[in-house]
Amino acid sequence: MIYSLDKINEMADGDNDFIVSVVTVFLEEVPQDLAALEAAIERQDFEQIRKMAHKIKPNVDLLGMEPTRANALDLETLGKNQGSIEEIKTKFPLLKQDVEQVVVELKTDFSI
Repeated sequence: MIYSLDKINEMADGDNDFIVSVVTVFLEEVPQDLAALEAAIERQDFEQIRKMAHKIKPNVDLLGMEPTRANALDLETLGKNQGSIEEIKTKFPLLKQDVEQVVVELKTDFSI
């Protein structure tokens, strides 16, 4: 398991519906954002790379995915600074793998 519900549980204060809501939003939004990020990388659209990585970052942070959050931050910074597209293309598959894995885990763990 690469995610943790600690932050969400702290925010939820025992409200299971809140936890399910956060997980559902993650499952709806983050895969779409990831696809948009991948498309932006293919186009070498640095501004869109920055925006999509920035949008993904708090979602993975909320699930306690610190290495994934750090990777998203790196991608955001590279997009902002119009950094090396090769470096972006090296970092992105790690982010994609983590997100895809957590999507499978969340769907299984929450029977969604």
